Amino acid sequence: MRAMILDAPRRPLREAELPVPSPGQGQVLIHVHACGVCRTDLHVVDGELTEPKLPLVPGHQIVGTIARTCEGSTLFSVGDRVGVPWLGGSCGRCDYCRSGKENLCDEARYTGYQIDGGFAEMCVVDERFCFPIPEDYPDLQAAPLFCAGLIGYRALCMAGDGRRLGFYGFGAAAHILIQVARYQNREVFAFTRSGDKEGQEFAMSLGAVWAGGSDESPPEPLDAAIIFAPVGELVPAALRAVRKGGVVVCAGIYMSDIPSFPYSILWEERVVRSVANLTRRDGEEFLALAPKVPVRTKVHPYPLEKANEALDDLRAGRFTGAAVIVVDPEAAG
Repeated sequence: MRAMILDAPRRPLREAELPVPSPGQGQVLIHVHACGVCRTDLHVVDGELTEPKLPLVPGHQIVGTIARTCEGSTLFSVGDRVGVPWLGGSCGRCDYCRSGKENLCDEARYTGYQIDGGFAEMCVVDERFCFPIPEDYPDLQAAPLFCAGLIGYRALCMAGDGRRLGFYGFGAAAHILIQVARYQNREVFAFTRSGDKEGQEFAMSLGAVWAGGSDESPPEPLDAAIIFAPVGELVPAALRAVRKGGVVVCAGIYMSDIPSFPYSILWEERVVRSVANLTRRDGEEFLALAPKVPVRTKVHPYPLEKANEALDDLRAGRFTGAAVIVVDPEAAG
């Protein structure tokens, strides 16, 4: 099978031919149609997440069909269309797993990090961490739902039920979550890189009530802010933007160091919290909600052999919406 491989951090992915993997107990083999490109992929490739399996096939927003099951598999049948997220497995025994917080499991394993992912024609995954894809979503439009959508949804839940929301960084996750927020009758204030007029216009086209640079103050205090950009300096900026009792949610798996800031901007019961991964319950809830909104994703397709170009374009902010690797053009339509 064709695959794109990371041999070492800070190196371009290498195109290669690999043997088709075989599923073990509780696993399924997936024929990959498409795979979304996520900023977490950049953190892996750029060495900011420091414990990848090497060599590694990246990619964790996988859409495809079940090509083979293993003895004992009960959840899916050959031909079923499924999506695969970042969280690829957990122990199922620890206190976190037993209390519905499998995203915090010390033995959790991650797709495209410790498990070979979707920048390949085939991949093997734990069937418990696959989700049926809503029928209304073609493969390319479904792919961003499985990380940008799922982890964004978890971040939105952690932001509470406030009406005025600030989104710092208006990329793949924010362009999905603004649709959910509007469905919930909330107002979204979009913060982009300073001078990013295209990003601000994109946010306004999706229903933001205001859009400006991340160095600007919103026209009114926010109830909550979600930081999608991996920039620690945005934490004190967001704290200054939220009202008393407001919540600042850091939604990324990686962030640059947060600078020191005066206690006065945290005081009055403001809260800073992080989001770690996702749970299967998040997946079930979000994938049931998305068709009701309905969430529509804006995608930029790249062929498998141009995965490095997709990563470079994401790193440089050359597009709005989400990048998707088209692994099998015929199957993905």
